[in-house]
Amino acid sequence: MEIERKYLPEYLPEHLEQYPCKKIEQAYLCTEPVVRIRRSDDDYYLTYKSKGFLVREEYNLPLNRESYLHLRDKADGIVLSKTRYLIPFLDNLTIELDLFDAPYEGLALAEVEFPDETSANSFVPPEWFGEDVTYSAAYHNSTLSRGKGPKK
Repeated sequence: MEIERKYLPEYLPEHLEQYPCKKIEQAYLCTEPVVRIRRSDDDYYLTYKSKGFLVREEYNLPLNRESYLHLRDKADGIVLSKTRYLIPFLDNLTIELDLFDAPYEGLALAEVEFPDETSANSFVPPEWFGEDVTYSAAYHNSTLSRGKGPKK
């Protein structure tokens, strides 16, 4: 189960270079239901996600590089590329700050995963988080992959 809130940062925190980061590439084989492949540095996954916003079922299966590349050729839509910064936050939470490459360069999304819905609903974001877009399908990566995301 994935319990996550998503925000459009008003500005980025200073000194991002001090945080660990990953280079992520992901593509979608299907968007309803979501079936995604992802490369995160040198790790590869196939992911299924159910419909939903705050709470969604999510299953990850490991892939090898060859399987990932084979499936990437079958992707439907845009192959997304982004850098994800992992920023520690209160109560053992981690902010996942995604900075997108073209065609969405300039788009930044901050996500926080929670252990339960109560924590997610009582979350007070830092001031730089900006607008809460948790319930906006426009900011789902699967929507972005179809070229239907917000224009930045």
